[in-house]
Amino acid sequence: MTEIQISKTQASLPELAALLDVIKEPATIISLNYEILACNQAYRSIYGEGEAVLGRPCFDVSHGYNVPCDQAGESCPLKRCQESGQRQRVLHLHNTPNGEEHVDVEMNPVRNAQGEMIGYLEIMHLVKEARARPGDGDGMVGRSQAFSRMLEMLRRAAPSDITVLLLGESGSGKELAARAVHDASSRARGPFVTVECSGLTESLFESELFGHERGAFTGAVGRKKGLIEAARGGTLFLDEIGEIPLPQQVKLLRLIETGTYRTVGGIEPQHADFRLVCATHRNLKQMVDEGRFRQDLFYRISAFPVILPSLAERAEDLELLINSLLARIPGAEGYSVTDAALKVLRQYAFPGNIRELRNILERGMLLADDHRIGVQHLPYECQQDNQEQSNIPSGGISLDDVIPLDQLERYYLLRISAKFKGDNRSLAERLGVSERTLYRKLSKLK
Repeated sequence: MTEIQISKTQASLPELAALLDVIKEPATIISLNYEILACNQAYRSIYGEGEAVLGRPCFDVSHGYNVPCDQAGESCPLKRCQESGQRQRVLHLHNTPNGEEHVDVEMNPVRNAQGEMIGYLEIMHLVKEARARPGDGDGMVGRSQAFSRMLEMLRRAAPSDITVLLLGESGSGKELAARAVHDASSRARGPFVTVECSGLTESLFESELFGHERGAFTGAVGRKKGLIEAARGGTLFLDEIGEIPLPQQVKLLRLIETGTYRTVGGIEPQHADFRLVCATHRNLKQMVDEGRFRQDLFYRISAFPVILPSLAERAEDLELLINSLLARIPGAEGYSVTDAALKVLRQYAFPGNIRELRNILERGMLLADDHRIGVQHLPYECQQDNQEQSNIPSGGISLDDVIPLDQLERYYLLRISAKFKGDNRSLAERLGVSERTLYRKLSKLK
């Protein structure tokens, strides 16, 4: 039985403390004024020992704050629970002996026999799929608000079998996000199978996905198990689903709707058992309007869309990501990035997102003889982008100024390309020009 600890000043709450007996995760009973009244052993092992946590405000123990979370710029689950009278869940960063960690906080109202709210039951679900500090693991890393919002959405979707659609720029970590959904689901012990849709031809797509029987076509010398069968009991991740040819989209739709499929050359229908996660950097709604993606398939796969922030949208994670990547890249032990290089990277737009950042670090490692990656070891694009930014007048351009139109366009493109959060295709649409024209103009800037 989990050990329960009750504040000496709250000896009249044994019935509340008994609730913690059956909870394996860190849990507390909190008063209406944020005071911790009782906690279980799992909570004490993370947040304190002995009498250290009892009688203290929950925001002090979890965050080290002097005021409640909502007054410190965060969403406070207790405040939300108080206002709504209903259970609330919020993703927070909590202080632990191992440093800050992501915690999915669940706050439940506790009422007396008269229905009056007399306290709160708080349960901490530690997030194992992401970290807020550098490490050499393969999971997601981040602590920015944009990252936390995305992580909270993934955590909401994970326990169910709902189809998740991950939307984000190329290189933003969609496969890691798909893996996080799988790892936090009831299928975590099953296989996680990735299908790279962009590299499959029409004929190869069907064979790879559904498998084929011996003699189904020339070269089929034996039976081949398809990726659907390989994903049985686990998760099937269709990466870049927007690249699937139209003729194959109808077969994928039938698979999702019926849960059955036939191997190439097979007769008997096979039963599929997988959780579907899809990802794309394309604008699928626009592709539907253009007739390049089936509308019925779009609505089947977009039951729970999650937008992954670009690296530019989570700039405060840059240093954390750098340290994490240096801990993961083979041979990067002892390497670091100078303050000057970090300053330059902070001003870079990272069109290739985290994948590009990794490439930059790997390149810098080969050029840095003293294990310190400096400005001179960064790609030309990073240094040029920084130089162009520094050439933009700090006061901007007044509408009363008379300057050449090409110079005005140059200033505008420099500013808008640095601030715009979407990809070049989306920016071109907003500017009313073709993607090729925008690419040509941006290339001239460099």
